[in-house]
Amino acid sequence: MIRLLTPADAALYRPVRLEALASNPEAFTSTLEREQDKPLAWFEERLAISDVFGAFIAGELVGTAGFPREDGAKTAHKGVLWGMYVRSRARKSGTGRLLVNAVAAHAAKRVEQLHLVVVSDNEAALRLYVAAGFVEYGRGMKALKYNGRYYDETLMAMFFDGSDAAAVTRRPS
Repeated sequence: MIRLLTPADAALYRPVRLEALASNPEAFTSTLEREQDKPLAWFEERLAISDVFGAFIAGELVGTAGFPREDGAKTAHKGVLWGMYVRSRARKSGTGRLLVNAVAAHAAKRVEQLHLVVVSDNEAALRLYVAAGFVEYGRGMKALKYNGRYYDETLMAMFFDGSDAAAVTRRPS
């Protein structure tokens, strides 16, 4: 089951978020050190200001993915998929795809484009996003640095306005 989380779900969300930061620190711009001591109210606020979807299996929260709409006058037609994480025991069960689909369906009613950034060597995530309909449009070189190692990021987008998304990645010959 996939559903929007509410501030009342913060006690369920917090341990999954902290697990994500601990398990895959290279995949997120935030850090476990930054968030682990935050009070529950901080996580409630996150759930209040951003649409965060939760994936549940047998009543347990096993994955999350968020969506905010950009708020600039010239960027309000875009949204972002952020904080995507599926617990290891729920991977390869289709949970990730269900989360991405839920965020995309939600976003399609609110924006023309959905963007995301993923660590370039995360092949499983890249396959998931391409299968869901995202296209690569750029790369951030040495975008993140963790424990002395740099990570490139792949920038991806999904278009809901009927435009030819493939044209974004075409280069003139």
